[in-house]
Amino acid sequence: MNLVKVGEKVISLSKISEKVEKILEYRALGLSQQEVAKKMGLDRAFISKLEKMGEVRRGESIAVIGFPIKNKEELTSVLTKYGVNFILLLSEKERLDFVTDISGVELFNKLMDIIAEIKNYDVIIFLGSNKRVKLVESLFDTEVIAIEIGCSPLKEDVYVPPERIIRILDVIKTNREVMT
Repeated sequence: MNLVKVGEKVISLSKISEKVEKILEYRALGLSQQEVAKKMGLDRAFISKLEKMGEVRRGESIAVIGFPIKNKEELTSVLTKYGVNFILLLSEKERLDFVTDISGVELFNKLMDIIAEIKNYDVIIFLGSNKRVKLVESLFDTEVIAIEIGCSPLKEDVYVPPERIIRILDVIKTNREVMT
């Protein structure tokens, strides 16, 4: 056991190493930073800083958010094949359930967690109504690729041609390959 004395404390480096490995294992399994933080009894910001400390090469990480999407399973399959890091696609019913099934405080906290998570990505692809597109573009200081799928308010699920998303992902991927 590798021990270090810090002031009056004795710190176990192996214990820290085990915890860090567990955190990264959870993240590699697809858990969000917030989920890992809750599971490990830590602050989400700690998880983020830990990842940044060990980052060798980031490349362009991509988040895709969209609602109300008719063909979300089809798009999710395409996005997964392209290695998109964060996918949040909702049908109109799921979107309504999301905002009505929890209290105002819970909704606010959940939205803040989602926004905090999305801010970690280099590129955000957003599929939504014209008003929502403007809102998302103003919220984030990272690159936002906006795809308007209709005029506000959208009340029905909208079919988004996968080819449209594939073209965008191909451009991002080409830029990534040029950068490496």
